[in-house]
Amino acid sequence: MKRKITSLFTIATTLIMLTPLSSAAEPDVNLESESGIVIDANTGKVLNETNSKKRMYPASITKIMTAIVAIEKGDLNETVTVSEKARDVIGTRVYLEEGEKVPLKKLIQGTMINSGNDAAIAIAEHVAGSTDQFANLMNTFAEEKIGVTDSHFVNPHGLFDKSHYTTAYDMAKITQYAMNNQVFRDIVSTKKLNWKGKSWETTLYNHNRLLWRYKGANGVKNGWIDQSGHTLVTSAKRGDTELLAVVLKAKGKESSYQDTMNLLDFGFEHYQSQTIPKGKNYRYEDKHFTLTEPFSFTYQKDAPLTKEVTASGWLRISSEGSLINQTKLNDTSQTTSAEQPQAVKHEEKEEQQDNPALGSFLTWFIGLFQ
Repeated sequence: MKRKITSLFTIATTLIMLTPLSSAAEPDVNLESESGIVIDANTGKVLNETNSKKRMYPASITKIMTAIVAIEKGDLNETVTVSEKARDVIGTRVYLEEGEKVPLKKLIQGTMINSGNDAAIAIAEHVAGSTDQFANLMNTFAEEKIGVTDSHFVNPHGLFDKSHYTTAYDMAKITQYAMNNQVFRDIVSTKKLNWKGKSWETTLYNHNRLLWRYKGANGVKNGWIDQSGHTLVTSAKRGDTELLAVVLKAKGKESSYQDTMNLLDFGFEHYQSQTIPKGKNYRYEDKHFTLTEPFSFTYQKDAPLTKEVTASGWLRISSEGSLINQTKLNDTSQTTSAEQPQAVKHEEKEEQQDNPALGSFLTWFIGLFQ
């Protein structure tokens, strides 16, 4: 009898693990690009992806990394002296002259809006002393500051090198980090900029045409070289929801735009995010808790949400029995607050399962042997 119970319990547990929490099937996003991803910019939740962990050549979206490193490690008001190496680089430029003196912030603008390879080299040499040392700084920054581990940069501009690679997932995380910097955000959302240099005076127009063509688009960078095909990173915000899409090795520029719009459309159609501001108070029986940092979560549209507070002070957000996100609250039971704590549904035991169907199943299962 004991062996029979054990076997049945094993089968039952397996069935529970294999049973989906939601019967709603998410449609696929068909991409022409070899790799692509769309994430929620607030939470980092992956909403849809295709080959997002495959190593690819990034081309000029490399400059997203260049820009955020320069902004955080450099002084935007410092004057940069342009070198011969910067002047002579191939590819897209802002036509800097050797010896020309340019503010660091203006070089970042030229790098991100007009994809200036010469500006990228001038930035790297100024911030780190050389392009090689700057590449080392990029790699250290990416791994230690942002937490991505499947990218390797050898230059600040993205011209081809077989050792210079990234993934769609890594670029999404890098951009998510960068977009939290207001200077970066302002630069990559700039549609046009009057440019007055020593040898070139013009109006720069952002190379990412989705800034004009897609509702809510507010960044960030595109690129192209033969080996990478067309690459594109785009952010867009509608209401409280902001998404980031990355496509790598698209067949053409228009294909990269269409794939990006398909990913963003999918995200906005099926998901939304919500942020609870810090300072919100909760209670569990006679215990009081406070949210010390803004807490964001992403969920499927129209899905019912459940907020639960545990005895030890965890705030958990669930939908239809599936845990979406959770955060630890600060115990303020010994202090008073002007704001009345919010009473929410709470768990009687912290170890209670997130799937409500589990309790009913176990009750039925145990009843078989009573």
